[in-house]
Amino acid sequence: MPAPRIWLKNPLAIFTANGLDARGGLVLENGIIDQVLAAGAQPARPCNEVFDAREHVVLPGLINTHHHFYQTLTRAWAPVVNQPLFPWLKTLYPVWARLTPEKLALASKVALTELLLSGCTTAADHHYLFPEGLEDAIDVQVGVVRELGMRAMLTRGSMSLGEADGGLPPQQTVQQGEVILADSQRLIERYHERGDGAQIQIALAPCSPFSVTTEIMRASAEMAERLDVRLHTHLAETLDEEDFCLQRFGLRTVDYLDSVGWLGPRTWLAHGIHFNADEIARLGAAGTGVCHCPSSNMRLASGICPTLDLTDAGAPLGLGVDGSASNDASNMILEARQALYLQRLRYGAAAITPERVLGWATRGSAQLLGRTEIGELAPGKQADLALFKLDELRFSGSHDPLSALLLCGADRADRVMVGGQWRVIGGQVPGLDIAQLIAHHREAARELVG
Repeated sequence: MPAPRIWLKNPLAIFTANGLDARGGLVLENGIIDQVLAAGAQPARPCNEVFDAREHVVLPGLINTHHHFYQTLTRAWAPVVNQPLFPWLKTLYPVWARLTPEKLALASKVALTELLLSGCTTAADHHYLFPEGLEDAIDVQVGVVRELGMRAMLTRGSMSLGEADGGLPPQQTVQQGEVILADSQRLIERYHERGDGAQIQIALAPCSPFSVTTEIMRASAEMAERLDVRLHTHLAETLDEEDFCLQRFGLRTVDYLDSVGWLGPRTWLAHGIHFNADEIARLGAAGTGVCHCPSSNMRLASGICPTLDLTDAGAPLGLGVDGSASNDASNMILEARQALYLQRLRYGAAAITPERVLGWATRGSAQLLGRTEIGELAPGKQADLALFKLDELRFSGSHDPLSALLLCGADRADRVMVGGQWRVIGGQVPGLDIAQLIAHHREAARELVG
């Protein structure tokens, strides 16, 4: 039996991320967008399903390009509420070292469910903790992604520079280089999907300059080139990190990135705050991308990412929620709102529009992950969609539906589609017992902090 041909008809408003007129809606077939209809246009061929979208604002599925799923277990933990990054990490590392596969699965399910409910269809996670007993952490995450029917870029992170050798993390959280590289290759060979519509992809992600050796940075870059996968790391998040690089390597952060073979279009960086004008120009010329994490940067008082300077220089830019211990949420539509307001402080209201920020959360984020078939609404693209209603009190009196999503604080999608399949209906994930998930997750969180 042929797959249904669906007309998503006459939305209240629609953002395509590419300027196409889609006021007549979208025609979907076999998980792909077949037609984008201008106002008043009709499908070229009959559709056997029609979805009336007149009450919905339609977006491409939002794409989260930096997260730490496991951190949903340490949200709003009192000892670190008022700490900046380095002491925040030092306090949390021993807690996170007690992670188990069961706790990671719960943490990941909570993070992904929260993202999905916020209109996110693709998420990149940066998992770099592999204490004894958690060697198969990425395998655990693969199972959760498949269960929820989302797409994910799961990055095989690593920490190899412990306190004993001048790094930040405690010794029980670091691994030897040969172990990291062997597992990285195993994960790529087992799980990495290529081509349009991929559900699971793997990238290599040594954690940061202060937690990995230069050897693992270079070896990861070489493996990524050889096996054709992407590279990800934290960079230029704080001035402490900049000082660390100067003292240990005699280099600023971008010089260090270049010295280990990472300055290129295969790489995207989390945070990217403390760059000078020359470094921004070099990142742009190299095509190295940056994920802006506004909530986390504000929470830890790290600084403001120079977004427009980066994009003007040619660097791809996307958005990420960062870990749920520094956000403390996994909500992509709220993250877009935060980006709008934080970036207006730097560049002014006229330059930072809702459309620009939604573009970062969709097409820009897709570019960071090397994906060309998601993040926008056009013929041939994946049918990944987020649909929002404006029927709550917070939206009453609003006039421009697209702007209202961010300005009035939308926080939950009414419907979400991934590859032509509805994964959220009426603000709920079909078949998922949220109350039970919360109960199990809360107990795991209590156990972890001890």
